[in-house]
Amino acid sequence: MTALGDVGVNTEITPNSGVKMIQVVTDATVDDGDTLTVDLSKFGCTNIHGIQGFSASTTGEVVVTEAPTTVVSSSTLTITVGGSADNRVRTYIIWAY
Repeated sequence: MTALGDVGVNTEITPNSGVKMIQVVTDATVDDGDTLTVDLSKFGCTNIHGIQGFSASTTGEVVVTEAPTTVVSSSTLTITVGGSADNRVRTYIIWAY
């Protein structure tokens, strides 16, 4: 397991709504069991309602759902990658408030 910290691109995809949707996209170097962090306060949030994860091969040909585990502490979301493959692009959709 590698703690990657705040990596990839974090984008708010539904601004000015009651619940914010944040998209996190990582590089193709993320492995199963790695951890990522997202500073929810950058989006005006302190916690999450849910998360959905996807992984794609480096060529983007195969996309599958994943089940990451999460912890929120002091407005920082820690995502532990839950998949079965290494070196894949991960995309997470987070519903935050």
